[in-house]
Amino acid sequence: MFVYEKRLQYPIKIKNPNPKLAAVIISQYGGPDGELGASLRYLSQRFSMPYPELKGLLTDIGTEELGHLEMVGTIVHQLTRNLSEEQIRTAGFDAYFVDHTAGVYPTAASGAPWSAGSIQVTGDMIADLTEDLAAEQKARVTYDNILRLSDDPDVNDAIRFLREREIVHFQRFGEGLRLAKERLGEKNVYFTNPSFDR
Repeated sequence: MFVYEKRLQYPIKIKNPNPKLAAVIISQYGGPDGELGASLRYLSQRFSMPYPELKGLLTDIGTEELGHLEMVGTIVHQLTRNLSEEQIRTAGFDAYFVDHTAGVYPTAASGAPWSAGSIQVTGDMIADLTEDLAAEQKARVTYDNILRLSDDPDVNDAIRFLREREIVHFQRFGEGLRLAKERLGEKNVYFTNPSFDR
């Protein structure tokens, strides 16, 4: 069961609208390495995870990613609220605006809508935890890229917080992968078991 606390994990207070910046940050809402995919990946993988500690890890991080989804949506909303027609046109936000006005829609910065095809759930704990490590690194890289493009201190403050959480999640999944390998024992891990090569 989840308990919703009616506050963001980290405060978002963006003073200046910037639809051009919102158009790239939206990728962390619904892009291939964004928070929507992360939350659904982890919350789906947890069902087949055999060890309670790892099931708890996936549940905790998946739930936190839902909070990050809310934060990214808030950033995009605050960057696009009360835009003039001129701001929409000159910022290149018009294509997004035509389809979604200033609603927060799960899409990549490229315009491709979110798809479950960007995540994986195999039911194999080694494969899933390895995917989770990669997913956290790809999300960190996306936040790095956003920081390269943003000169707004209010945005950068929140993005840095989110980036730091990706690093912590990567570390937790690394611990989880080590635990999974210990529990399986070397004789059962596919890459050290010659019977899988037949």
